Formats: sequence, structure tokens, C-alpha cells
Amino acid sequence: MSSHPRPYYLVNAITLYRIVTVPVLLWLLFTGQYPLFKWGVALSFFTDLIDGFLARRFKVTSIAGTKLDSIGDDLTVAVALTGLIIIFPEFVKTHFTILMILAGVFLAQLSYAFYRYGRMSNFHTWLAKTAALLQGCFLILTFFTGHPSVVFFYIATGITLLELIEEIILVHFLPEWKANVHSIFHAQSDKKKNGLKEQPVR
Repeated sequence: MSSHPRPYYLVNAITLYRIVTVPVLLWLLFTGQYPLFKWGVALSFFTDLIDGFLARRFKVTSIAGTKLDSIGDDLTVAVALTGLIIIFPEFVKTHFTILMILAGVFLAQLSYAFYRYGRMSNFHTWLAKTAALLQGCFLILTFFTGHPSVVFFYIATGITLLELIEEIILVHFLPEWKANVHSIFHAQSDKKKNGLKEQPVR
């Protein structure tokens, strides 16, 4: 019998949904079925909120679940951005430089994490959660209104850039892989506490 409670499987199943529906969303996008695509993307972003809430509610967080969640998040954003490129090419062309800067910083963060830990960072900082929420809101509103908000775009990309920089600092700052780090300030505080604990008693 498995030692995991039922909510554990429910949360991971919701997270897995975001991953397995990626090919379906891409098929809807490239076959021009934009109404179904936008609803599918909205549902994927919504499941991100749901599985996070349920994981905290039932306290069933795990390392495997955290990794799965990060993969699902990244794939959902990647699909939504692909939709942005296909449906709103002029907007993407106008803001191409900003998007390339973000892509470059993201790849730098990902490469540094693999170099240091041999895996994705999976910090899930507060800033990362805020950035993900803003990204999701911008993309969903864009698909449903048909008009990308430039102001919303700059806010979302600005917070995302700050989040990526924080993650690069955390990768450099933390010698060992660690999941669910709230912020760079929490990491510093934990390091100080651990340092005090490790001091010999005199």
C-alpha cells in the first residue's frame, strides 16, 4: 500500500494535466482553433492556482511534485507565448528585444542551475509566483480581449526580469539544491541560523 495520502495524487494529477495537454493546445493553435486554444490556456493557468492551493491546504508538497509543477508552469507559459507569437505577431515584433532579453536571462539562469546542481532550481520564490501570476493574467487577457495591454506587458516582464535575477543570485548563493525558497532574504536568514547552530559549544 502506498504511504502517500489521496490529496497527494490529486495534486500531482492536476499538475500532470498541464503537461499532457501541451500537445493538444499546440494542435488547437496551429490548426487555427483560437477560441478553444484560449480556453485551454486559461484552464491550464487556472490549474496552476488550484494545485498550489491544494498542496498547501493538505500539506502534501514533495520534491517530485515541486519538480513536476515547475515543468508544468514552464510548458504552459511556453505554449501561451507561442500563441502570442502566432496570433499577435505585430505586438511580438514591436517588443521583440524585451522578449529576447528575458529569454536570454532565463536560459542563463537555467544553465547556471544545471551547472551548480545538475537540475532546475525549483525555488518557487514569492517573486516567481508573482511573476507567474502576472504572466498568466497578461496572456489570458490578451487572448480574450484581442488587445495586448502594453502597460500590463511592461509590468509583467519587469517583475519577471527581477525574479530571474533573484534566482541567479540564489543559485550562486546556495551551495546545495533546495526547493521552495521564499526569497533571497529568507535564504540569507536561514544560512545565518544554520551557521549559528553549527558553531561549537564552548
